[in-house]
Amino acid sequence: MARWAKWCIFTAKTYIYLYIGMKKIFSTLLLLCCLGVAFGSQTRQENPVKASVSKQAVAGHDDLIDLVFTFQIETGWHVYGPDNDGGPTPMTFNIETLEGAKLEGGLRLSPSPKRVQDAVFECEVSYFETKGTATQRLRLTGGKWKAVGYLEYGTCNDEACMPPTPVEFKFEGETLPPPPLKGEEQSPDKVEGTGNNNHAEVNDEVATDTAAQLQTAASLTERAGGESLWSPVISELHALDAASDTQSRSLLGLFLLGILGGLIALLTPCVWPIIPMTVSFFLKRSKDDKQKGIKDAILYGLSIVVIYVGLGLIVTLIWGPSSLNALSTNAVFNLFLFALLVVFAASFLGGFEITLPASWSTKMDEKASSTTGLLSIFFMALTLVLVSFSCTGPIIGLLLVDMVTSGSVVAPTVGMLGFALALAAPFTLFAMFPTWLKSAPKSGNWMNVIKVVLGLVELAFALKFLSVADLAYGWRLLDRETFLCLWILIFALMGFYLLGWIRLPHDEDEYDDDGNVIPRPKIGVTRFLSALCVLAFALYMVPGLWGAPCKAVSAFAPPMWTQDFNLNQNTVEATYTDYEEGMAAARRLGKPVMLDFTGFGCVNCRKMEAAVWPDARVRQLMTEDYVLISLYVDDKTPLPQPVEVTETDSTVRKLRTIGDRWSYLQRTKFGAQTQPFYVLLDHDARPLAGSYSYKEDVPDFINWLQGGLKSFINTFK
Repeated sequence: MARWAKWCIFTAKTYIYLYIGMKKIFSTLLLLCCLGVAFGSQTRQENPVKASVSKQAVAGHDDLIDLVFTFQIETGWHVYGPDNDGGPTPMTFNIETLEGAKLEGGLRLSPSPKRVQDAVFECEVSYFETKGTATQRLRLTGGKWKAVGYLEYGTCNDEACMPPTPVEFKFEGETLPPPPLKGEEQSPDKVEGTGNNNHAEVNDEVATDTAAQLQTAASLTERAGGESLWSPVISELHALDAASDTQSRSLLGLFLLGILGGLIALLTPCVWPIIPMTVSFFLKRSKDDKQKGIKDAILYGLSIVVIYVGLGLIVTLIWGPSSLNALSTNAVFNLFLFALLVVFAASFLGGFEITLPASWSTKMDEKASSTTGLLSIFFMALTLVLVSFSCTGPIIGLLLVDMVTSGSVVAPTVGMLGFALALAAPFTLFAMFPTWLKSAPKSGNWMNVIKVVLGLVELAFALKFLSVADLAYGWRLLDRETFLCLWILIFALMGFYLLGWIRLPHDEDEYDDDGNVIPRPKIGVTRFLSALCVLAFALYMVPGLWGAPCKAVSAFAPPMWTQDFNLNQNTVEATYTDYEEGMAAARRLGKPVMLDFTGFGCVNCRKMEAAVWPDARVRQLMTEDYVLISLYVDDKTPLPQPVEVTETDSTVRKLRTIGDRWSYLQRTKFGAQTQPFYVLLDHDARPLAGSYSYKEDVPDFINWLQGGLKSFINTFK
């Protein structure tokens, strides 16, 4: 009876330890989630470029002044120059009023913008990185002078584009007229109008047709109930974004991915053979007290969990919540990930072994021997982590790479929690039930087969990150058909290896009864079926070389527009490019609205339209179940009359073009500025689901469209 009571007390203590440990871990995760959401909501409106304008005198010339526009640009973003003809939004200098002065030349840029060949627009583009200045010189003609206007510029990174942004200026003063030069013709001292690249001169007559004039934001259009279609829905959209899975991958999915990685790591030669030795050690260490041995094994497993979860937290703290999402599209970082995964793949394929310094594991082993209690067990767990790094390192690296680029702040921590639980569970379970060890598979060549397969998988995923950098720099080294060719080859070789047709350095020879090496050993049914699946997947990708969607790899392969030979001509185009007109049509047709904030110079908008929209299911939903309205924020068509509006930060800004109008709508109604930006609306312009941005994931886009349609149907039941 006393023994049974001791066992109950021990079990209760164990569950208490587990509860306290898990509670602390999940409390930390919850805190990080809240910080991530709060941070995301605070930074959504920020412009990645800080632009300012100043007036500077020209030394030695009283009749010359410079208007200097200065740009401070966040890492990863570009401000484009004035010579981007047909590409992203170019920089333009626009004059509304110019009295007592005239323009002297065009914009002068410093430092010289970087020039690259853009693969999407098939033209050369120039842009600033980090910082730059644009200078426009004015020559004063004497007396009072006045200059009013704005410089407009476009900004993009590898994921999204900002709407064209104006930097407005108004300077005036007085100066003595310079002596006229012999033979010089008198220039007019007053110019009014709108200039593009400093040359155009437009009449400043105001449109008199009041029916065509732009109304104020509060009365731009009417709808049922007397409210405006422009009424802000920022809080509603934020709430739906937080509840949806369109912006970042599900934490549950990441947790399960971590568990899968941990289970795979268990089956490697560096971990599996250690399990029986470690369990036996704990049981022998406490042979007189079996419960103590089980308790030590549980604490050993918890120590493994703490170490790997700590690794996930460190990754988050190093890059910070604001950087994790940016890293997913940073070209340099993706090149680093490509190189890292290639190194890991070469290690798994038998090229070399990745090992940590032997002194580290020796020192941890000494610590474990010299200490007692919980600290000793923790150092034993740390020794296991260091010793098994040659096998677990590449798997952890692949998991962290995928989680860091998933867009979720807490993804590394959640993923490492799943990995650690899967890795630690066998040590605890086998210690509690030692007889299970007899039925566990013995070590053998099958573990090396798993390493080789993982090496080829890592090599395939490395190409995905190379593709991101290739698209960012416009190298066109890894177009879609090239990418698919390499993936077809990699998975075909994987199938041949599983069939035993290919051998690598780590593969062990098999011998017959006479001691002779068997040239092509027999393979098991499991290995044969695995080879069949892998080869079928390789064949599945072959039609993609001629433009087939290949939905299973659409999230990894480069977009369709990079393919030179494409037989797929399915496209989706918006029926309406005017907000009010499209909303009225949706009401007549009884359909919900998909609002597409895009731009002529938006690279990633074109990627979505080429890689996601042509999918048959997506095309059907967008054309048959929704009214698609595309609003171009860089449309330069002038409004009948400019309108002054006050932004949420009290900044007064003029809306001069149709693009300005749609950009203002996006900022004030939805609290967003980047493109592409998609919103699903009902007839009252209320969101039906969270917003969607650049993400080349066809199944995810379909789920988003179907979710909005379901909400619309439920609303009007």
